[in-house]
Amino acid sequence: MSIMKHFSVFCTNNEKFRRTLAKGLGFTLSVFLLCPLPSHATESLRAAVAANFMIPFKEISAAFEAETKVKVEATFASTGSLYAQIMNEAPYDVFLSADEKRPKILFEKGFGDKPFIYATGRVVLWGTGKHFCDAANWKNALLKENVRKIALANPATAPYGAAAEHALKQSALWQGLEGRIVTAQNVGQAFQYALTGGVDASFCALSSALSSQGKKGCYYVVEEAPLIRQAACLIKHSAKQKEARVFLRFLSSPKAEAIKKRYGYY
Repeated sequence: MSIMKHFSVFCTNNEKFRRTLAKGLGFTLSVFLLCPLPSHATESLRAAVAANFMIPFKEISAAFEAETKVKVEATFASTGSLYAQIMNEAPYDVFLSADEKRPKILFEKGFGDKPFIYATGRVVLWGTGKHFCDAANWKNALLKENVRKIALANPATAPYGAAAEHALKQSALWQGLEGRIVTAQNVGQAFQYALTGGVDASFCALSSALSSQGKKGCYYVVEEAPLIRQAACLIKHSAKQKEARVFLRFLSSPKAEAIKKRYGYY
């Protein structure tokens, strides 16, 4: 390694030395040219993303990075969990919720910018096997004798779970099936429970049913469940607001819309 390269590495790791040397010698610009700034100045955007949107989000963020060279690192969890983290000032730049309610509250409390709808999703009942897949509808599928355990995302924190619970109650099925419900932390986990055979059926997002793994089984649209209008917003304490706004606009781009449509969102 050359002397100049040794000096550059030393300076990069010794900010105090760099500034002292610059002040003492009186040529700040020259020293900073020799001692490059640490690379953390170009950190990625951090996104808090509802679990139901994980699969399309990974494709959308990859397309965004290819176009802008800005990487987006995501944390996938239930909407309620992510909301609580943001209220406790977790270092996120953007929030992609699975409801309208929580981004609106963030906006009203001064934690987020004005939210907008980025996707509308649907609840489905998903499972595998010939006996499950030959039912007339989701209610008949649940009543099959081989359907003993049913996964449902926690209704208190997961909008898809709350919507599924609403459908069960509206259909007068909740009381009879409540003892067979297995509660998952989020809707993505609920789907995984059924995919791995831990339960016999799962209330999940249509996007999971349309994924490559979802095609291993079948699904029924739960018509009685309300549509899931999903809102996104910029987090006010973000240190990368310019890049975050560009990403949020990208969510409505033709590329992003095509990806969302492929997974059943509109």
